Parts: sequence; C-alpha cells; structure tokens
Amino acid sequence: MRTVEEHQAVVAALLAPLGEEEVPLAAAHGRVLARDVPAGVPLPGFDNSAMDGYAARWAEVGSAGEHPVRLPVADDVPAGRTDVVPLAPGTVQRIMTGALLPPGTDVVVPVELTDAATDVVEIRGAPPAGTHLRHAGEDITAGTVALEAGTPLGAAQLGLAAAVGARTLPVRRRPRVLVLSTGSELVEPGEPLLPGQVYESNSLLLCAAVEDAGGTARRLHFVPDDVDQFLSTVRAELAGADLLVTSGGVSAGAYEVVKDAFRTLGTVEFGKVAMQPGGPQGAGTVDGVPVVTLPGNPVSSFVSFEVFVRPALRRALGHAAPDRLRAPATLTAPLRSPAGRRQYLRGRYDAGQVSQVGGPGSHLVAHLARANCLVVVPEDVTELPAGARVDVVLIEGALQ
Repeated sequence: MRTVEEHQAVVAALLAPLGEEEVPLAAAHGRVLARDVPAGVPLPGFDNSAMDGYAARWAEVGSAGEHPVRLPVADDVPAGRTDVVPLAPGTVQRIMTGALLPPGTDVVVPVELTDAATDVVEIRGAPPAGTHLRHAGEDITAGTVALEAGTPLGAAQLGLAAAVGARTLPVRRRPRVLVLSTGSELVEPGEPLLPGQVYESNSLLLCAAVEDAGGTARRLHFVPDDVDQFLSTVRAELAGADLLVTSGGVSAGAYEVVKDAFRTLGTVEFGKVAMQPGGPQGAGTVDGVPVVTLPGNPVSSFVSFEVFVRPALRRALGHAAPDRLRAPATLTAPLRSPAGRRQYLRGRYDAGQVSQVGGPGSHLVAHLARANCLVVVPEDVTELPAGARVDVVLIEGALQ
C-alpha cells in the first residue's frame, strides 16, 4: 500500500511542465507567468505630486505655520501636462495629484493648508521639506524584474504589467484535460431514473475542479461497463490531450471497467493508498497520454483530485506554490479516525475553529457541498478530543 506522498509523486511525475505562449494582457487573467518580466519603464516614471496643492520651495513657505505666507500662483499643472516650466523664485504653482513636478520644487503644500486661490495664494501651514513628493523609480526601476516566473496573474499583477509597459505576457499553456466517468448505472441529470440508476455528477464536479486548477476540461460521454467500448471511446478522444482523468471502475470488485481495460495495456498501475476516502487509485499512461484513475464515489473522487491531481496540474502550470493553503484549527467536537489511514474529513472552518460536516462516508455529496475545508487526520491518530489542534486544507474557492 502506498503512502499519500508516494502516490502524489507518481502522479506529479506524469505531467511535464507545460509549454509557454504569449497572450495579450486582457487574456492573461488567471494564467501563470512562464518567465520573469522586467519593467520597461520606472514607476513612477517621473517626479510627481502626491497631493492636490501647491508646488513650492520650502525655504519660502516653511514659516507659514507661524504666520501666513502669500505668494503668486505662477502656473497650473494638471495631471498629464508635459510642458511644465521650472518653479520661479518667490512663486508657487498649483498642482494636481500625479502631475509632473516643476523643477526646483522641494515640497507640495496640500490645498487644505491654503485658501485655494488661483492668483495669489495664502499658505497657512507647510509640511516638512520633501513631503508629498513621489520620486521617479521609487516603486520600481527600469529593467528590474516586475513579475517573477510562477506568479499567478490576478488583477494587481496585470495592473503592474500594464503600468510597466507590457502589452503581452509569456504564460504557461493551460493543460487540456479529458474527464470521463464510467458506470452503466449513470444517467444524465434530468432524465428519468429507473431503480438502481443514479444521476451522473462526477464529470461535472471534476471538470469544474480542473477549471479551478487552471486547466481546460472536456467531458467525454460516459460509457457502460464494457471494456472494448471503453477503450475505443478513450482512444478516439486522446489526441491533443495532456491528461485523462477517469472516475469509477477502479475498486476490487467485479465489473471494474477502467481497471480491466487499462490492465490489458500494461501501462497503468493500480493499487491502494493509505487514505480515506479515496483508497483505490491508479496512474500511468494510455497511448503515451498521462492518465489518473480516481474512485467513483463523489466525495472520494473530489478528495482524490484535490490530493493528487490538482497539485500536479498546478505544478505543470508553473505555480511556485501549487498546493492549497493550509491553516491550523481547533476542533469544536471530538472525532475518530481509522488507524493506518490518513483521513480527509469535510469541515467548516471559521475564525480558527473547525467543525466536522457530516460523517466520513464517501457518498455524502450534500455534506461535501457545505464544507469549506478538509480536516487532515494523520495515519497514526485514531481519535482527537474537542479542542485539539488539527491541520485543515482550505478549499472554499473550489466548493462555493
């Protein structure tokens, strides 16, 4: 029986780093940067004002706190003006936030410390010299790495990329994942159910999980428990895929079509992993394409994806931190766990405390949908009292 870490390593080894492509900024949201991106320009790009007020020489306005100083307003400097003239002695220039500083300025007096006049302004106070000035390059200098390879591109990162002049970004190509659920008992949602049939949910669950991890998913039409039909369906769809994920058909009983079919190829290995839910697992290749086989119970399938497939996909995408965030938490109630199995219990995490959601059963989909974390109980722990500290995997973004 494999440990969780051993099977994680097997799955991770199947997926090589994905190639890169150049995409426009507008198409880069949610992608992962493939190479470092240097700043094409400094930020700020020029000395500018941090306030609406008056550009001045401190030597001429510094005493305004003791008695008002009146100076002529020689010019107006709105943001965006490029023909700014030097600050003449004995004058000020009215200036807006972000506007180019007139040469000679060493302080900006906020408008709140003046009478806001536009011809001759009365200055009633002045901050220290150097206040409210933004200097060129104080945020980042030209040529410095603005965004590092492996950075997920969110709103702030795209804003920075645009600010330093990038029009396109080198990103990792999104993995193309085929998702196939098997079982003769499966029926499309909304169709009439006969006794012994259930609505097929795993492929939708797993496709959403693939997209959340950064890949693109495509559902295959599920097939009955027939080895020949299963293999022909799979092989007809593998061209261009980076990964095939199946759910169901990998347990120890009869009519396990995935195990029966792939064993004939000799390229997929099946076995048990010391975890619950999700013990039966498989991994290998089919016609050179990586394949990961997950158990069929919905909770087992989801937890297995979270533990094995998601980090492998994100690592192939170039994420510097491919794993989910973890946090310590305090149990609100006692729990039990089987010896020799790492337990992944559904939980609800809030303000440093976690409560178990439902029982450990791998069929409890409604409880899964109400969870926002997985409570990790180590293999050598069989029970924990209320108040014990546990490790939780935060998965709210995947479930809500």
